[in-house]
Amino acid sequence: MDLTIRPLTTPADAAAFRTLNEEWIVRHFSLEDEDRRQLDDPVGVIVDPGGEVLVAELDGRVVGCVALRPAADGVYELSKMAVDPALRGRGVGRRVITAAVERARELGATSLFLGSSTRLAPAVHLYESVGFRHVPREEIDMPYERADVFMVLPLVPASAQVGA
Repeated sequence: MDLTIRPLTTPADAAAFRTLNEEWIVRHFSLEDEDRRQLDDPVGVIVDPGGEVLVAELDGRVVGCVALRPAADGVYELSKMAVDPALRGRGVGRRVITAAVERARELGATSLFLGSSTRLAPAVHLYESVGFRHVPREEIDMPYERADVFMVLPLVPASAQVGA
């Protein structure tokens, strides 16, 4: 699969980011105020404050995405990860999350955190498989009512890695 993962750059990318995320959120839950805020303006809410939205493109079409939102010095939230339903289970999600972790390191992140749901068991398993560990709810500031799984991934920034 010739998948390209790159930063969100165009209004079409932003529209795909919205569509991919609305699909899973509405199917399993309902859109919350924070979802609307991020999906309405991913550049202003995520990118401009120092974060990044990555999109996965296949044959000229955005089929996956993820956001890295700065939360504190060196701490980023991994958020709004989505994959086109037709491509789930084919490794796109793993490629997207791996790229996000690497990009977070490049941004100088010392840790990532996320909130998910037990209703999204395949996603939780994916996060566990790349090294995220479960933490108590109190350790993470998470605005979503749907979140009942809380995870963190400590990172060594790219600039501090051996040979960097």
